[in-house]
Parts: sequence; C-alpha cells; structure tokens
Amino acid sequence: MTDTDTIRRILSTARSIAVVGWSPKADRPSHGVAAFLASRGYRVIPVNPGQAGQQALGVTIRASLAEVLEQDGPVDMVDVFRRSEEAGAVVDEAIAIGAKAVWLQLGVIDDAALARARAAGLLAVQNHCPAIEIPRLGL
Repeated sequence: MTDTDTIRRILSTARSIAVVGWSPKADRPSHGVAAFLASRGYRVIPVNPGQAGQQALGVTIRASLAEVLEQDGPVDMVDVFRRSEEAGAVVDEAIAIGAKAVWLQLGVIDDAALARARAAGLLAVQNHCPAIEIPRLGL
C-alpha cells in the first residue's frame, strides 16, 4: 500500500482523532490542524498534559492517550505533534490504547516506531499533514 493509499484510508475511515502535542497558541501548527480537522467533522481530542482539564474545540483537553481512552473512549487516529525522538513513545501509547492509525506530522520521522505500529496492525504514515492531504485528495 502506498503512502497515498494509506492516507486516503486513514482519513476516510477515522472519525475520532487524538492530537498529541496540541497547543493552545493559535499560531502553532497543532492548534490550526486540530481546528481544521474539527471543522471537517472529525471528533478531535487535544492531548497536552500542561493544559489538561481545560476546554478546547468543545471538549476537555486530556493529559495522555490513556486518559483519552478512559474518559472519551477509543480513538481511530493519533496525530503526533512531537519531536521525532519523542514520537516512538507516543506510537507505543497509541498501540496500547487500541488506536487504528498513527499519523506523524510533517518533520516527524521515526521509522522504527512506524514499523512497530504497522506490525501491531495500525495504519501509519509519517512526515505528512492531514490539513494538506485532505484538500489534495479531495476528501
């Protein structure tokens, strides 16, 4: 399956997305992408331990993916806005909570983490942005 096939499948089937590394700052990419995804009808749950308990996008910000699972139920996709060296731990959490897909944002590259996700049965892409891919693919 090509990256484009994987991207299309993830974006066509996902309904709930946890955005790890979400920022409350409107000028940050994680903030804008989360708002874009919410505007496209996805249920977006921001994950940021420093903002946990506050409200954003009409939902409560969570401290971790485990808290998302416990409080909000399963998520289809985990969108990772963390440095590449921190992405592997997030991917491992995504596997642990039973996410169906992981998405490493532009500039976030961890081949070993991607391989672990795929080996666990998750759809996985890296170094892409859903806010770019949705318009590009006409989704």
